[in-house]
Amino acid sequence: MRRRGLVVDVLVLAALAVWALPFFWQALTSLKPDTALMAVERLLAAPPTLDHYRAVVQCSVMPAALSNSLCVAALTTLLALALGAPGAYALARLPVPGKRALLLAVVACTAFPQVTIVGPLFVLLRALDLRDTWLALVLADTSFALPLVLWLLAGFVRDVPVAVEEAAQIDGAGRTTMLTRVVLPLIAPGMAAAGLLVFLMSWNELLFAYTFTATEASRTVPVALALFPGVYEVPWGDIAAASILASLPPILIVAGLQRWLVLGLTAGAVRD
Repeated sequence: MRRRGLVVDVLVLAALAVWALPFFWQALTSLKPDTALMAVERLLAAPPTLDHYRAVVQCSVMPAALSNSLCVAALTTLLALALGAPGAYALARLPVPGKRALLLAVVACTAFPQVTIVGPLFVLLRALDLRDTWLALVLADTSFALPLVLWLLAGFVRDVPVAVEEAAQIDGAGRTTMLTRVVLPLIAPGMAAAGLLVFLMSWNELLFAYTFTATEASRTVPVALALFPGVYEVPWGDIAAASILASLPPILIVAGLQRWLVLGLTAGAVRD
């Protein structure tokens, strides 16, 4: 058994190394001069430099794109949770007619690809004069994130014992009070997990951001990377540095919320 466990550990470490190799190579490319990027021997031997990061920060649209992505992802997360928590509570607790079919329809909505609705959404947002604004991206991202939040949080609400709400009701609490002061604190790990998933989905979203934005005032990180300037040659070092900067916020957020994420994703997995 010990030998089998050692073999499994080695295989897991090897898989992690293979998974992390592209990120390591990207980081290495971002720290090497352009003259060393054409040969592996020169790339490994060349001294590190921060010139690519200086160029990205000082001469590109990445700082503005990072700010746009942070704001759009944060607003999308807050809106999706604000709408999803009451909706999930209603689907899990209230006698909503046909709520099983409704929940199934909500889950089915997550199966539709974005490309099927990007055209009608573009026409609608242009008619509302919302094109090239944060609000357009927040509304579009929320439309795709909300079904996932409803489905996830409805399961967490069901895991809350009904006796807890009945005790609060005996003390005179109404539905709103039970939701805000009893249920939401108990499903906080689920809220954190759902919020983190929504944030990452919004941060990485490209189709809506590319279609609904036209200027640097609202372009997010994926669009900025896709349109990274390169007229006569591809600036691989600058692109690598921009990619590393774009990856840091999600990595830091996941690392900071790792405990809540694990609690949220494993809640209800083990039952007495």
